[in-house]
This record gives sequence, C-alpha cells and structure tokens, in this order.
Amino acid sequence: MTGGSLTPSRGGDRLAGEPFASRSTVWGAHGAAATAHPLATLIAIDLLRAGGSAVDAAIGANAVLGFVEPINCGIGGDAFAMVWDPSSGKLAGLNGSGRSPRALTLEIQRERARNGFIAPAGAVTVSTPGAVDAWWTLHQRYGRLPWADLFAPATELAEQGAPVAQTVAHYLEASVRGFARPGRGIEEVENLRAIWAPEGRTPAEGEVFANPALARTYRLIAAGGRDAFYRGPIAEELVKLSDRVGGLFAAKDFADHTSTWVEPVGTTYRGVEVWELPPNGQGIAALQMLNILEGYDLAKLGAGSADYWHLFLEAKKLAFADRARYYADPDFAKVPVAGLVAKPYAAERRKLIHMDKALTDVEPGDPKLGRSDTTYLCAVDKDRNCVSLIQSNYTGFGSGVASAELGFALQNRGCLFALDPKHPNALEPHKRPFHTIIPALVTKGGAPWFVFGVMGGDMQPQGHVEVLCNLLDFGLDVQAAGEAPRLEHVGSATPTGRPAAADGGMVKAEPGVPEAVVEELRRRGHTVERVRVNGGGYQGILIDPATGVLHGGSEARKDGCAVGY
Repeated sequence: MTGGSLTPSRGGDRLAGEPFASRSTVWGAHGAAATAHPLATLIAIDLLRAGGSAVDAAIGANAVLGFVEPINCGIGGDAFAMVWDPSSGKLAGLNGSGRSPRALTLEIQRERARNGFIAPAGAVTVSTPGAVDAWWTLHQRYGRLPWADLFAPATELAEQGAPVAQTVAHYLEASVRGFARPGRGIEEVENLRAIWAPEGRTPAEGEVFANPALARTYRLIAAGGRDAFYRGPIAEELVKLSDRVGGLFAAKDFADHTSTWVEPVGTTYRGVEVWELPPNGQGIAALQMLNILEGYDLAKLGAGSADYWHLFLEAKKLAFADRARYYADPDFAKVPVAGLVAKPYAAERRKLIHMDKALTDVEPGDPKLGRSDTTYLCAVDKDRNCVSLIQSNYTGFGSGVASAELGFALQNRGCLFALDPKHPNALEPHKRPFHTIIPALVTKGGAPWFVFGVMGGDMQPQGHVEVLCNLLDFGLDVQAAGEAPRLEHVGSATPTGRPAAADGGMVKAEPGVPEAVVEELRRRGHTVERVRVNGGGYQGILIDPATGVLHGGSEARKDGCAVGY
C-alpha cells in the first residue's frame, strides 16, 4: 500500500504477528495536541479551548514539561520550532539554540578536554539556554493569549506538585545517581539533589513532587517576559552560578542572545513535501536518507523485511558520514545544504549501496555533485495553525550544573563542538554547536498534512524516516507509524570529530523485529544486538486533507498522549 492511505492499520501480519500499536489513533475536529506527558497535553488542550493559538498551546505545554519531565527539557535548554501559518500559507522555522560564552576559546577548551574531546558534563559544556527567548519570539509573532497566561498552569503545578510518571521516575533516579559518580563536580550533584532529591532520594513513580523554586522562576518570566531571563535576576544568578563552578559566562552572553528565523529545507518523497530545519541541526540528514530511499520500491520489499531494513541502515550511514563532515553553525562555516539535499547527489550516494553486503567504511561524499534527552510536542488549532516544537537539555539534566534557587539545570550542548580547529564545527566564542534536536512538518499539495517529531539524539533523523516510510510506503495510520518496531544504527562518525566504529557500527533491534530478519541482517554483515526499546518517543498529528479531521498519535516509549477535541 502506498500514497499515505488513511485507512487504520493495527494488524500484526506485516511484522510476524507483532501488533503495531498499543492504543488507537485519537481524533479531533477542532484542535489537537500531542506531548510526552498527559498533564502537558491537557494544558495544551485547555489553552486551545480558551482561544489560544497552537503556539500558545505549545509554549504552555513546554513550560509544564519543564517541571514534570525535567531530565529531558526545561528553561536551561534550547528549542527549535516550525510553524505553519494559514493566513500567509507559509512555513516558518525558528532556531532557538544558544551560543558558547565569548570568553571560552578553543585553547581553553582543549586544555580542559578529556581524551581529546570535550567532557560530557560540567561548566565546560554549558551554552546559553535558548528556550525562553524561542518561546517569546514565537509568541510575539503567533500568540493570541497574554504571555503570562501561558505560565499559570505550569506555575501552579510546580508549586503544588504532581505525581511523577513512570519513565520520568526512572530517569530522575538514574541521572542523579550518574552525576554522583567519581569525576563529576560535587556542586552539580548537591544542587541537583537539593531540587530533585530533597529527602535524600528522587521521587518514586506516582509520588507527588513539587518544585517551588521553579514556580518562582516561572512567575518572574511571566511578569517580565524574556528579559527577566536574559537581562534580569535570572541571568544574574546564572552568571554567579557559572563563576562558582568554573564557567566563563558574562552578563553580555545572556543579554545579547537572540533566536533566529530560518527558512526550512525540504525534499519531496512519495507525493509529499518533507520539511526540516537547516544546520546547525541535523534535520537534513533525514532528507538525505529519504532521497536515497526514494530510488527503491519499499512497499514491494515489505514493511519489516530484511531488504527494507538493510536499505534504511545503509542510507543512514551515508547521510551520517556527511553529517560528521559538513554540519555546523552556518554563521561560521559554509554548509553545502542545497547540494546535500539534491536528488542527483542522492543518486550518486545510492550507487554505494549493495543489497548483499553492509557498508563498514563510509566516507563523506562531495555535495557539489548535485543520546539524548529531549521532549517533542505538536499542536494544531481550530484555524489549522500548526506547531512542531522540540526542546532539550541534551543528556539527562544536561551539564548537571543547576541552580537550587531557580529550580532548573543548564544544558550541555557545548560538548558537541569539535576540538579540531579545521573542522567546521570547531569551538569558537559565541558560536552555536552542532545540534541533534529537530522538529519536522510535512505538506501535501501546499497545505499542512503531518506535524511530527521523534526524540532521542542520533535516533531523531532515523526515527523521522522510519515514521514516514511507515505512513507513505507501508500505509500505517498515524498511531501505528510511530509505534511500529524500530531499528537504530549507532557508531557513525560525529561532528565532534569522533571517528566511525571500525566494524561499521551497531544496529539496535527492538523486540518486534523478527529473529529471521535479524539473522539475515547479520548475514549481510550488520552487527545487531537486541534492545528492549530504542531511544526517543514520537508524537504526531495528521490533518486529513479530505475532511480536515485531525489524527493524533503518541506511542508507548514515553509517558505522554495525544488528545483531540
């Protein structure tokens, strides 16, 4: 079945009897939202029903997620978004990622390096948090409700407390315990404990937990807007915190921070237009993979077949080799985006794939020829404004540098710079690092069709491609497309300068992938291991072009849900 049929498909015959979905698609005639936590989805729907735009709903939900899902996201991290505006009939992109401190030079960072790479945590990894400015910038253009109204639900929840969800409880405990390992800064651990383990342990699943410090911070932002964060008392406290833990932030680094409106980059695939944001993010890797896969009749090969998965894995390796070589902040490096997403370039790269043998040594091409802890959410309002928004601290609690007075931790995106001065992604003062978080949006016939995202570091572009192939090649519905068993390839070279694994990397296979498929992939030279679940969760809202009805999906790798009304 091809062409993105909307016929529900929850059967299991395509993948050796394994069910595709643990729940059915949700429906909405007026609006819908999908997030990684039920409370955030509920708040988004409340804001939509109160007359808010999709952007209002997304900001309110994201603020809630910063409290209920703090390992993954929060105001210490960055945000990216795509917005479809029906009044103009245009798609806009926003890069809300932060930059390195002006005082942090490559020489200083190389002196602090571990084994030739930037340490994964601590003051050396912090870049300016961009989320609050991204929210403000989105609201200034697309908001309908008063700014302060968007923070009232999250502030109340943080003040009064809420039961802790299952996966959140697990990662809270694992993250705080991880920062207590030898080699981590003791102040980071103590501040994390003061916020999220005040009684000597992190909260258990179902236990009511509050963060009054974060509630106070939200009140400041609600009253003072983005300047309360970047020019007021919050920035002052963050600079003091940076000084205490060996960071190099100055007030100017916060005061001068800005988000950037960018043009989304697109490609066509099976009759639709798929849109991603340009670097410094990795979204165009998904476009490169789709362009390569477009040359094969995947529907004929079959969903979950060894042939399909082999092609998927090889396309990923080829795209990620280019990612390691070229993706960087375009303000500092010339990134050949047009060449990388060109169809002729994909045709040349496709020639490197052999159906009977896995690639083990993949070099970047010449485009002139033609772990991660993150939250994703999407919302569509009654006027069909659409928001695809992703927000992250990077790894669990980011840098581990937290302010007990403010109630949140700072991201560690700065560890994704390269230390080779010749690399496009080399650390420089006031530069954005390579970024993993990517929102996506699909149009069909010039109108929005599918708003979606997948969380989980390097899994994100892989997940985007898997979801779209499930929808467009294999005819699954919006719920099943995200919940179907996945493969994830790890071990490609990275934009930090880490080389590719010598054996071609590892393929992580979820339980729903049949053993016969795993064995066939191994026969072709792939190294495959079984895992309980691959990184990241998925949220998506599809707009039926015939009826205008909204189809929502949110799968079980996270605690969240989709709701329509």
